[in-house]
Amino acid sequence: MSLKKAYIIVIIVLLIDQISKIYVKTHMELDEWFTVLNQDWFRIHFIENDGMAWGAEIPGVYGKLLLTLFRILAVIGIGWWLYDSVKKKHSSYLIVPIALILAGAFGNILDSVFYGIIFDSSDNQVATLFSNQPYGKVLYGKVVDMFYFPIWRGELPSWLPIWGGKQFSFFNAIFNVADAAISIGVGILIVFNKKAFAKPTVVAE
Repeated sequence: MSLKKAYIIVIIVLLIDQISKIYVKTHMELDEWFTVLNQDWFRIHFIENDGMAWGAEIPGVYGKLLLTLFRILAVIGIGWWLYDSVKKKHSSYLIVPIALILAGAFGNILDSVFYGIIFDSSDNQVATLFSNQPYGKVLYGKVVDMFYFPIWRGELPSWLPIWGGKQFSFFNAIFNVADAAISIGVGILIVFNKKAFAKPTVVAE
């Protein structure tokens, strides 16, 4: 696969990710939700993630800053991995998932770097794009999440250790297009790891 095609994948995923996030930010209040096609197991539920995956956070005054800087370094590293893989003529089983992972990581980076200075708060109001009263500052933005699939909710059997008798929801994570792209990319690498990491075939001239 050519570098141009890989970049097209990255750009398409980025556009879908950012358009969906900006739409949610400018049309919904924080923690507002609605069902899709009247299906209770498929919801658009607007939340903002101030930390890592699953809502985890790095403690301390500079925790958010360190996380954002780490994400930037990770994007640079993944970008080099993509470039190097294309130049070495690796399989599309490797290049496509790297492109998806790069797009996802970069999509969430845009939130962290810029959203704090281009949006005002979403608390009890619909945010305004390019607001005169932004909610944060550069590198301190919050990542927008919206896809929620509570496929099953109920009480777990009492005979289960630790979690028995407790309320449980599957799937409980709320995520965005960028997160989905990263997960799909990693999934492809795991399922097709032998093809993805196979030694490139050298074509004789």
